[in-house]
Amino acid sequence: MGADFASINAALRRLYFSVQPAQLHPAVSEHTKLGTQLLAETAGVPRTILATALAESLLLLGRIEFFDLRQPEDADASYVRALQAAGEANDPLLGAAILAHAAFIPGWDGRREEAAERMRAARTYARRGQASAEFWAWLDAVEAECETRCGHPREALRLISHAETVLAEGSDAPSPDWFNWFSPISLASFKGDTQLKAGQPAQAKETLLGVLEAIGDTNGKQRSVILADLAAVEVAHRKPEAACAYAEQALDQLAITWYATGMDRVHEVRRALQPWADSEHVRRLDDRLYGWRTTLSALQR
Repeated sequence: MGADFASINAALRRLYFSVQPAQLHPAVSEHTKLGTQLLAETAGVPRTILATALAESLLLLGRIEFFDLRQPEDADASYVRALQAAGEANDPLLGAAILAHAAFIPGWDGRREEAAERMRAARTYARRGQASAEFWAWLDAVEAECETRCGHPREALRLISHAETVLAEGSDAPSPDWFNWFSPISLASFKGDTQLKAGQPAQAKETLLGVLEAIGDTNGKQRSVILADLAAVEVAHRKPEAACAYAEQALDQLAITWYATGMDRVHEVRRALQPWADSEHVRRLDDRLYGWRTTLSALQR
């Protein structure tokens, strides 16, 4: 029973990078409901196996709710349920992953102390679970993202530098199969955004162009974010035409693979372009950004 549930989890994780979140969310939600029901009817070793699989599924649900659908309250509730299931399975590394994801919620809202508290808990659980170098580097990247959102990009750059060192040194501990959302390229994308926020647009552009070349067409969601961040770099260089060109490329990608985080970045760029609102390039971007479909999607969120 637990093994079958886990195999479905693996399939859903793979679909996350290729299926529209509005389509995937109901399937993952129903899957977690089934797992919760089955867990109440299971005991012994099968219960541990099933609890692990349920925690993984609830973590995926929370990721979709937060990053793809921008539903932080629902994501927080899913992470609580995920942590309960990880506790049933006594899986500290899975608990660390859940807690770090939960730190994004206050971190993106500027609640620095609350985010830091969740990250301290995540690091404590990671020590118990003998985390891999990749996992430790990801924890640094999560904390860096929170620090950037809370207005401390210099501290974020220190954390990213530490993560780069950790990855270079490596470790003997392997990463679990469910840890499929982080790589050195992901770390570089964090770094580019942070460099921009730290007032280093030239360095940010170099970093982000490297990421864009490395990912190619393999990750549509990340690609939309990188294109929007490159648009923000051009705004910082006071080049509105180039900024609009990157923003339109981001919209092209979002039309293929919707990602709320990517669209949020495009809206941030548009707000920064307001001094050039009457230019032909910005008006053309507005025509794209406020089409029927995109406007309706924004109002429905």
